[in-house]
Amino acid sequence: MAHSNSALGTPEQLRDPNYTPPLMSAIPLGIQHVLAMFVSNITPAIIIAGAAGFGFGSNSPDFPNLIYMIQMAILFAGVATLFQTIGFGPVGAKLPIVQGTSFAFIPIMIPLVAGKGVDAMAALMGGVMIGGLFHAFLALFIGKIRFALPPLVTGLVVTMIGLALVKVGIQYAAGGVPAIGTPEYGSLQSWFVALVVIFVTLGFKFFTRGMWSVAAVLLGLLVGYIVAYFMGMVSFGNIGRAASFALPNPFHFGFEFNLAAVIGFCLMAFISAIETVGDVSGITKGGAGREATTEEITGATWADGLGTAVAGVFGSLPNTSFSQNVGLIAMTGVMSRMVVTIGAIFLIICGLVPKVGAIISTIPIQVLGGGVIVMFGMVVAAGISMLSDVDWNRRNMVIFAISISIGLGLQLEPGALQHLPSTAKILLTSGLLPAAFIAIILNLVLPHELADEQTDELSGGLAGHKRDDHA
Repeated sequence: MAHSNSALGTPEQLRDPNYTPPLMSAIPLGIQHVLAMFVSNITPAIIIAGAAGFGFGSNSPDFPNLIYMIQMAILFAGVATLFQTIGFGPVGAKLPIVQGTSFAFIPIMIPLVAGKGVDAMAALMGGVMIGGLFHAFLALFIGKIRFALPPLVTGLVVTMIGLALVKVGIQYAAGGVPAIGTPEYGSLQSWFVALVVIFVTLGFKFFTRGMWSVAAVLLGLLVGYIVAYFMGMVSFGNIGRAASFALPNPFHFGFEFNLAAVIGFCLMAFISAIETVGDVSGITKGGAGREATTEEITGATWADGLGTAVAGVFGSLPNTSFSQNVGLIAMTGVMSRMVVTIGAIFLIICGLVPKVGAIISTIPIQVLGGGVIVMFGMVVAAGISMLSDVDWNRRNMVIFAISISIGLGLQLEPGALQHLPSTAKILLTSGLLPAAFIAIILNLVLPHELADEQTDELSGGLAGHKRDDHA
């Protein structure tokens, strides 16, 4: 969506978070922010509902819970965004930060709910609420823990998140988890629809500009949806059953204290907090050409945590700042928090209309599969990009090698921990937490003198062995 900056305001005004552009421009700019994050925001709710075994068909008794989770993801993304843009007291960066449901927690959540149905959701929501409060507590000393999470650690964690999720993308493209083992799973029809989404997304991303490029995943899903409709894969029967308006229900799934959930969510809060710090810094640098202030970083962390805790009360999943919207601000050059506030209000309105969730639920799982393959691959790519900033000396290579070997290995072979207590097994088989924990500890305790031994020594040693082998 191209806009003339002169029509929006002066360069000084556009760098001011408190400036409000003319509404004729501010409204479409706000909706553009929503389009950029919409698919990523609802996907975790669909993945967790699917992992828990909620049926995607109207005959499933848990189908209303799927609709509810989608609605709450939309509604509380809007609420948490208002915490950031408007704020109250110390809460909120008062910057154009868009909040949405976090992918980072999915590897922790899937083992907690896998195949357990709605009965597992009370423990999950207990973890979301307590983890959110702990996240907010981190605001008191967020600046002091940044040293423990250099690009080596954060890049590894983001890469591990993506690697943990790519399997889900393939399962969805092949027909979804419930179809595993059936003749329909992995059919040519399923893969054809998923590949249409992938190729259309790539086409819009790289061969168009402005709004078309920003909303590439959404447009890919729309084209895939149309193709699936003509192939007889779409049913609209559920839309009529959904209410036109509904308020969120406190403790919809209940509350239960589960040690594995609480520990997992609190540990992941560290990672999510640092991700938000990076996004705040990216917004101030890209939009205003300055460093983020301590008050902005602290306020953003408060809003991140409280937004997650409040979402958990109403049956939604953890929130975090969305990096794609940081890039959108850099692209448009508009720093106005009022623009993002308009987007948040649009999300809240949609979140109060269950028919929106019912419409989303008609999207075939194969169509979503094509979209999430792209998104999860981009998560891996983002992690590798962060790792490109690392000085790959021998010390850092050892830290990365041990962390990813153990983390990814335990994720791929959970049976290796079958004799551990259930809480420890859930946490360790996520892969993400052991990899992050090992990387943080090794980075803090290994002497930096190792870093002086450059990796060319290792390369030289390997080259020597090769010469001996060929001799």
